[in-house]
Amino acid sequence: MPINKRENRGYNPILHARSKNYFWKGKGALSIKTFKNGRAFYHAGRGHFAVEEGNYLLLNHGQEYSITIESDVPVESFCIFFPERMVEEVYRSIMTSDEQLLDDPAVPKQMSVDFVEKTYHDHWLTASLFQIKSEYADPQRDAAWLEEKLCELAHGLLKVHRQVHQEMLKLQSLKTSTREELYKRIHMGHEFLSAYFDQSLTLTDAARAACLSPNHFLRSYKQLFGMSPYQYLVRRRLQESKRLLLQTDWPITDICLSVGFQSPSTFSSLFSKRFSMTPSQFRQKR
Repeated sequence: MPINKRENRGYNPILHARSKNYFWKGKGALSIKTFKNGRAFYHAGRGHFAVEEGNYLLLNHGQEYSITIESDVPVESFCIFFPERMVEEVYRSIMTSDEQLLDDPAVPKQMSVDFVEKTYHDHWLTASLFQIKSEYADPQRDAAWLEEKLCELAHGLLKVHRQVHQEMLKLQSLKTSTREELYKRIHMGHEFLSAYFDQSLTLTDAARAACLSPNHFLRSYKQLFGMSPYQYLVRRRLQESKRLLLQTDWPITDICLSVGFQSPSTFSSLFSKRFSMTPSQFRQKR
C-alpha cells in the first residue's frame, strides 16, 4: 500500500495512500478518516462504519479499530492524526481565562474531550481537509504550517462537538448522561444501516447493532432523524442507484438488486416517486 507520510516532531500526522485491498487492526491517535473513489469499512468498539467521499469518520485517541478495503479500483485515503492532548489544549484555551492560562499554561491530565465516534458531513471541516490535502506535500509548507492547520482543525472539531450536543436535545430524556448514551447507541444503529444498506436488513438487525430493543430504537431514531430506519434505507438506496445510473452502464435490474431492493417494480415506483421520473428516463437524461 503506497503511503506518503509527513513527519512532525516524531509522529506522522498525515497518511495519504491508495489501495485496492487493505486490512489493518490496532489502536491509534485521535484521527479523521476520509476516502475517495470508493469505500472503507471500519469496525471500532461496537460500531460499524462505512466511509466514502462526502463524509469523514472521527475516532478518539486510544480507540481500537480495524479497517478493511476491498475494491476493484484503488481507493484513496487521506487521514489526519492529532498529537496527543492537542485538542484538550485548544479546548482549554477557549474555555479558560487569560489570567488562568498565564498562571498555569499546562493542560491538566484529567482534562479530556470524548467525541462521538460516527461519520460526519460537516462542510467547513471537509473543505479544510481538502485544502490540507492539496497543499501539505508542497516543500514550502513546513512543520509550523502543518501544526497551525491541525490547531484550526481542532477548533473545527470542537465546534462540531458542540453541535452534536445540541442535537442530543432532540431526545426526550431528562438526564444528560442517559441522553448522551442513547444518542451514541442510535448512531451505532444508523451507522450499521449506512454501512450495509445494500444488504437485506431488518429493524431488529439495526436495533441489535445499537444495543436497544426494536421499539426503543425505532421511537428514538424518529426523534433524532425525523424519519424511520426504513425510510432512511430507502433514501440511501435510491441515492446509490442514482449514482450507478449516472456512472455505469449496468442493467437497471442489476442496479436494483445491487443497492438492496428485492423487486424491480418496487424500485421503479420508489425512484419515480422521489425523482419524478423512472430509472430509464433518468439514465436517458445523463
